[in-house]
Amino acid sequence: MKKLPLGIQCFREIVTCNYFYIDKTKYIYKLINGAKYFFLSRPRRFGKSLLLDTISEVFSGDRELFKGFWIYGSDYNFPKHPVIRLDMSNISNNSPSVLEASLFDDLRIKAESEGIDITDQNPANVFKRLIMGLYKKYGRQVAVLIDEYDKPILDQLSDIATAEANRQVLMGFYGILKSMDPYLCFIMITGVTKIIKSSIFSGLNNLLDITLSEEFANICGFPTDCLCEHFGEYIADLYTCKAFMETDDIHNKILEWYDGYSWDGATKLLNPYSLLSFFEQKRFGSYWYESGAPWFLIDIIKKKPASFISLKNLEFEEWMLDAFDIHKIEAEPLMFQTGCLTIKEVVPTDGAPIYVLDIPNFEVRNAFNLQIVSGLTESGDVGTGRA
Repeated sequence: MKKLPLGIQCFREIVTCNYFYIDKTKYIYKLINGAKYFFLSRPRRFGKSLLLDTISEVFSGDRELFKGFWIYGSDYNFPKHPVIRLDMSNISNNSPSVLEASLFDDLRIKAESEGIDITDQNPANVFKRLIMGLYKKYGRQVAVLIDEYDKPILDQLSDIATAEANRQVLMGFYGILKSMDPYLCFIMITGVTKIIKSSIFSGLNNLLDITLSEEFANICGFPTDCLCEHFGEYIADLYTCKAFMETDDIHNKILEWYDGYSWDGATKLLNPYSLLSFFEQKRFGSYWYESGAPWFLIDIIKKKPASFISLKNLEFEEWMLDAFDIHKIEAEPLMFQTGCLTIKEVVPTDGAPIYVLDIPNFEVRNAFNLQIVSGLTESGDVGTGRA
């Protein structure tokens, strides 16, 4: 059996070190040959970083790295393009000045590695000069990949003034991308939330949001209908473990625990981090939730316990799922964006479709009840019987 790539977000390492990988290159081909600017929201640990790293490798021009994958047999000829990849989870953000300094340092290191002189210390100007410098050096347009774009704001939600100040910094920083259009071939921006997408990227009116796109519903995560095809050996191996020797329905138990995520109401996905952790540990557990509960969501629900009274078959229009202002935070849209709720069904209407939301699986419901209801109970707001 191939090794399980638990926590590995480097496509090259996965391929060269014999790790398991579900081929997503067909979707990358569609992106590269489609529009130019894309936005994608998915919960944490759902494959966004690996997706961006794979896109980066596609632009590296190393066709042989993709031998055996869908894109290798396509008509894509792997032209080499310079890539700027920004991981905002590695950028310090305790204050707007710290955020600006950290952005500058990250870009300065990238520029120095390419032999590009940077004199300006304004991160937006450095970003601009780096793009233009790479275009001039390689004679090709630049691909820009931004991961966890919203982290400098989410990290500071307990202090709205700092969150807003960080938002202003990011709006100016990301805003230079519009003027760089002639130098860019591709932009992909990912994050957990769609909280401030419109306000931060208001200048990028051609940014295509594929979060709820049926065409890209399977771009991250493990498809439910391929569980046996991709993980049959791992499931069979469990029957040799003492804890599972008397269990005759491991397959359905896995689906009960980790399945149920959907962004179009039809395509069902398993949580990749939880599933890989389950096969690695050989026991059921709330791996995804325990790896880092969204504290800002817990804090918001504690302040608005009425939002937690009913979480089954909630109905929203698409604009309501995007409706998240840092000055007026609603729990349900944030619960959807962070993965505590998912799309159960899309109901067509004469106008905009209605999205029916529900908790995706046992892992989320169990962990959510234990951790959040416990917190609410301690504050005296909610009784233990609520779910």
